[in-house]
Amino acid sequence: MSKHIKIKQGLNIKLKGEAEKLYSTAPYPEVFAIKPTDFTGVTPKLLVKQGDVVKAGSPLFYDKYNEAMQFCAPISGEIIEIVRGEKRKILEVKILADKEIAYKEFKIADPSSLTREEIIGILLESGTWPFIRQRPYHVIANPTQVPKAIFISAFDTSPLAPDNDFIIHNNAEAFQTGLNAIAKLTEGKVHLNVSADLMPSKVFTNSKGVQVNKISGPHPAGNVGVQIHHIDPVNKGEVVWYLYPQDVLIIGKLFNLGKLDATRVVALAGSQVKNPRYFKTIVGSSLKNILSGNLIEDKNRIISGNVFTGTQVLPDGFLGFYDTLISVIPEGDEPQFLGWLIPGSEKFSFSRTFTSWLRPGKEYVLNTNLNGEERPFVVTGEYEKVFPFNIYPMLLLKAILVEDVELMEKLGIYEVAEEDFALCEFICPSKIDSQKIIRKGLDTIKKEFS
Repeated sequence: MSKHIKIKQGLNIKLKGEAEKLYSTAPYPEVFAIKPTDFTGVTPKLLVKQGDVVKAGSPLFYDKYNEAMQFCAPISGEIIEIVRGEKRKILEVKILADKEIAYKEFKIADPSSLTREEIIGILLESGTWPFIRQRPYHVIANPTQVPKAIFISAFDTSPLAPDNDFIIHNNAEAFQTGLNAIAKLTEGKVHLNVSADLMPSKVFTNSKGVQVNKISGPHPAGNVGVQIHHIDPVNKGEVVWYLYPQDVLIIGKLFNLGKLDATRVVALAGSQVKNPRYFKTIVGSSLKNILSGNLIEDKNRIISGNVFTGTQVLPDGFLGFYDTLISVIPEGDEPQFLGWLIPGSEKFSFSRTFTSWLRPGKEYVLNTNLNGEERPFVVTGEYEKVFPFNIYPMLLLKAILVEDVELMEKLGIYEVAEEDFALCEFICPSKIDSQKIIRKGLDTIKKEFS
């Protein structure tokens, strides 16, 4: 039976520069890159070298500890560079794109007529398996396991987030095919969660073979971790898988067309963007052409992803594998002397230090300044106001810091991921890097029980 979950704790931060629901065009990118660093816990083993020619769907590398898990080229062309970092760590596999995409052919099939093993085989071979991730650990799903449920969050509540209802419009056939494939992967339910605060697309509400749940409340109501916690929480020994609407589309097109069509719709948004709009591009594309001429000339921070959890990239950097948003905000490298003493109606403050809270609909221009430095934990109770889990967030962070595995388990480490603590990090008076601590805790638990 469908559920309606009401989230009370959380915080919406309305940043200036939300993308207008219009598509803009940019010259086709010349270079694409797949970054192994986008895949937590994966140790890449290369299958290509500089000068090799690949098709869209050709494998580039695989996971050393799971050879069946392949990561494929999203575009056809020539491998022009393998970028390495310290200790020869592979950072990027760059592809010079063909002017016309050549696709590796995969089996065209109705997923409803295939077995679970056949679907997993196609997803692994085509490189679409990494779109499916799991809780616990917030890593790519293990294809040898059977999840008790699969979750798809159809909306995003993070600042400047793209509108999935707008993006998914007119893609009902591919989306339903993707859902049919996903449904074969679990013996439990597929939960498709839509916003109860907005009118969701009929593509979502008319979907078949899934349980459509409604979620209302402030950010992080759109985080899949919050939804899992309130609908079908993860206990020790259980596994839940999840993915996002555009990933379902790519999987649907794979079975409908027999090719890896890694098209992504991304929102270019933020106060430093002249005309915030949507762009159609491809996974791993260079951001150079999308950003060129679209930014206010200033010191800018370009982020692949949202301002809470995204990754800083250069103007000629690349779109992250899972990202559907490019955020551009001012770089905050000029500290304001005694800024906290100056009353300001333009300053955002969760604790209502400034008078801006009197205008709840106000849009803010926030920069990257932390407005302070890291100091010991201060028990203020602020975390609990924005953390909609039945978990004590500060106690969990402290358990991770002292590496108490048993206490981590009791406090719910299996249910959370870095993104669930992003708001705690944002409002933290002690400037604690909560997301980094949670990642450390997840890695510790995974190592302990693997």
